[in-house]
Amino acid sequence: MKARNEIKATARLALWTLAWVATLALASFPSLWDSQPVASWAAVAASLAVGIGMIVAHARLLREMDELQRKIMLDALAISLGAGFVGGMAYVVADAADLIAFDADAGMFPVLLGIVYLIAYAVGNLRYR
Repeated sequence: MKARNEIKATARLALWTLAWVATLALASFPSLWDSQPVASWAAVAASLAVGIGMIVAHARLLREMDELQRKIMLDALAISLGAGFVGGMAYVVADAADLIAFDADAGMFPVLLGIVYLIAYAVGNLRYR
């Protein structure tokens, strides 16, 4: 029964994540909202609301996982949060000090977090085999 609930929670999280990515993409296209600030704010609000739904779905998934999987996921989340703060802030400081040739791009932040999370999650699964 617990495994079935975990599968459902994972599917819900996947759907919320896809919906959030879609609303974020929609809100990100400034050409769609030129000279329409109300529409722009509505798109941002929709992305924020769906993002909150994704966060809630993620919390529900954590509650459905067994203790070992939860530990692996929480460890991976902690590592990616730390890497995001440390790496992201180092990147911003290096950019502000003109130590790097290209401007800091906010789009790189979720890429960094995603890569670090996937590696940490995979390592955690291998470690507890």
